[in-house]
Amino acid sequence: MRQRLPPLNPLRAFEASARHLQVAKAADELNVTPSAVSHQLKTLEAALGVTLFDRTKRRLKLTPQGAALLPSINAAFQTIADATAKIGDGAMAGDLVISCPVALTSRWLVRHIGEFLRQNPAVNLKLIPSNDDREIYTPAVDLCIRYGNGRWHGRRVTALCSVALFPVASPMLMNGPHPIRTVRDLQHHLLLCEDDGTEWARWLLNAAGHAADFRTVPLGNAHIALEGAVCGQGVALGDSVIAADDLAEGRLVRLFETTIPAEHAYHVVCRPELAETPLVGGFIQWLEAKIREG
Repeated sequence: MRQRLPPLNPLRAFEASARHLQVAKAADELNVTPSAVSHQLKTLEAALGVTLFDRTKRRLKLTPQGAALLPSINAAFQTIADATAKIGDGAMAGDLVISCPVALTSRWLVRHIGEFLRQNPAVNLKLIPSNDDREIYTPAVDLCIRYGNGRWHGRRVTALCSVALFPVASPMLMNGPHPIRTVRDLQHHLLLCEDDGTEWARWLLNAAGHAADFRTVPLGNAHIALEGAVCGQGVALGDSVIAADDLAEGRLVRLFETTIPAEHAYHVVCRPELAETPLVGGFIQWLEAKIREG
């Protein structure tokens, strides 16, 4: 006779808590409150008749019983994931929720995503324009595209592409009352940026040997900085991915040959079990191929 199994939600709470060793982070991943996670952990401990964690104010520590249980729970969840991945004979169908930074969403992904959807008409897509890392650990989101250092604990991370940075402006600004022919000419224009001006300073040091006498304007978002450049409000640092279509279609022009590598790169981040499913895995393959096309 099969023994009665513990309820699934407490097992999920245990697995997430064991990875993060913090109830609050486990709650963020599971999209529930910390008190709900604590309750589920107590329910599981009561069902098993053992203590699974030593608790302090800030962190958790697995007891010997908890450490002994964790590998089996991980293996069980992986078995379930592998089994569900095989259902449907590899069909590209179902709901797909993707979180992607605003600039990459608006200036690149939405300009190409129709191709993927036409190829896969049974996919129901939802795009979330965001760079909030909490979504990486939210079950409601299947896949995140992120700009960063590639370190996201407990997730499958696939390097998508590195990027180069270079100044871009609208043709009307480049040839306007203060034409731009040399780096020195940038002193007559606003240098639009998403950060505090650090990347512009790096580029100017590389191209001119100094960053003095140039006025940077932080706008908080790369999409806004590029849109300001398109509208002739200043010069932005173009990202070789998100500025590519604007350059190809003539809304922006590249000003100088000097480039600097961005400090980070784009990555695809998801739960390990989802990366092997036909839907998420298929989208990642399409995304990688599309990026390679330039």
